[in-house]
Amino acid sequence: MNVAPEPLPGGSALARDYIDRYESVGHLYGGDFRNEESRRKRAEWLDGSEDQRASRAEVASVLRLYNERHNSSPEVMASLALLEQPGTLVITGGQQSGLFTGPLFVVYKAVTTILAAKEAATRLGRPVVPLFWIAGEDHDWDEVNHTYVLNRTGEIAKIKLDKPEGPRASVSGITVEEQSWQQVTELLEGMLQESEFKPQIMEFIRTSSDSACSMSDAFAKLMGSLFGKFGLILLDSADPSLRRLERPLFKALIERNDELEAAYKETAANIIAAGYDLQADVTPGNANLFYIHEGARLLLHKSEGRFSDRKGEVSFSREELLMILDEHPERFSNNVLTRPLMQDYILPVLATVLGQGEMAYWAIPRDAFQVVGGQMPLILPRMSFTVIEGTLHKHMDKYGLSFADVRAGLENKRKEWLAAQDELELGRRFEETKEAFTAMYEPLIEQLGNIQAGLLKLGNNNKEKILDQIAFLQGKAMDAMEKQNEAALRQWERIEQSLMPAGKLQERVYNIMYYLNRYGLSWLDELMTIPADYSGTHRIIYM
Repeated sequence: MNVAPEPLPGGSALARDYIDRYESVGHLYGGDFRNEESRRKRAEWLDGSEDQRASRAEVASVLRLYNERHNSSPEVMASLALLEQPGTLVITGGQQSGLFTGPLFVVYKAVTTILAAKEAATRLGRPVVPLFWIAGEDHDWDEVNHTYVLNRTGEIAKIKLDKPEGPRASVSGITVEEQSWQQVTELLEGMLQESEFKPQIMEFIRTSSDSACSMSDAFAKLMGSLFGKFGLILLDSADPSLRRLERPLFKALIERNDELEAAYKETAANIIAAGYDLQADVTPGNANLFYIHEGARLLLHKSEGRFSDRKGEVSFSREELLMILDEHPERFSNNVLTRPLMQDYILPVLATVLGQGEMAYWAIPRDAFQVVGGQMPLILPRMSFTVIEGTLHKHMDKYGLSFADVRAGLENKRKEWLAAQDELELGRRFEETKEAFTAMYEPLIEQLGNIQAGLLKLGNNNKEKILDQIAFLQGKAMDAMEKQNEAALRQWERIEQSLMPAGKLQERVYNIMYYLNRYGLSWLDELMTIPADYSGTHRIIYM
């Protein structure tokens, strides 16, 4: 496994400036992740604000119960024992729970979190544990219910888990029946090529779904199977046991909702004034809180002193909301702008690992942290990779292709290569034939027009039909050329399908199971040995 940097253009302008020109955007964030002084100051602030967060012992107790069910390795239990001790800090990463762990970047986020915690512990000389925040309270089922693999014929294949009937509940709240798990597992098994590692891979996939009530349960079990031995703690944000511990912050989010809204709006205005696009909506009157009503997750808005959803299914005064919170904290849920505040309240977060899109929207709650007595944690850019298998690398060398070529699209280069295989120069000769024919035939047609006007039109129609027939033969000849080079053209297609499926980065499409099936679980161990890099630079892994 060799690794080489491959910088990519584009991405969020705000995230790029955070990485490359922090001094220009520092007022929107909590500190420079590369700066030792920023790490030290953040650690000191966390030490001094210990009594402003949820009880370590209670948080660790809840997480221990959750991880014993889904992620019970000794290394995780050791991480939880450390978390319980004053002075231990946390590096977090997180994502929605996806089918079979979802796209590769989810795995890379977990890898970044684990490596960052290990490095921070060494640099600060104190315990730092990794934690993965499963966004199980999100309700966008269509975003997480599918995944993609390269199938046995080298094509992109989609596997989808259909949503059971029921309300628009959180992903963790949607029950998935055993039969549904069996169907998607069988689909995956049929798509993966036979390998020496396949029985083991399919076994732990089946184990993850056998006792899983929801997508989040299965996701947690798979993530535990992959990363538990590295001490990665798992947390499901929809875990009802957490709500009791989160109640004090939910109370602050309700009582100080107008101040929070003002803070979001002011920071959003500053972001726009600096020339950046907003990566999350800041809507006037949005309470940035969800309420769970009869299983459905409803976003609350403020109007005339009341908190209601858009359809008017529920409506509460501030006092009524606070009374419900006291008795039923499990009915409340964060949105994208309050989740960072809740994470900071529950955990002593030194830094959080984010993708570039997330890095941009995390700027919005910058001032909102201070409203509820918090402080924005440091942000670490998630590591980013494209895997190039050995055979594909040889094919790329054979055709003189770089990753940049593949990223830009291979259509023109493929045509150029195919034309170069035309030893008979058919393209040139057909064009010359059409030009010569036209040059000889058009003067004759004009002369025929002098005999009878109707012959001019008939002659031009006849010319076009003959040219069409020549073009038809040319097309057939080119089809035969492609047939003659069919094996090579399949190699071109496989390169593109593997590295940039559907024009997207590999890590945003394909699932890790294809690579584990090819290389075994040791592939993940090798991935964990890659030097950490928080520069945001994309890297190529050559197998």
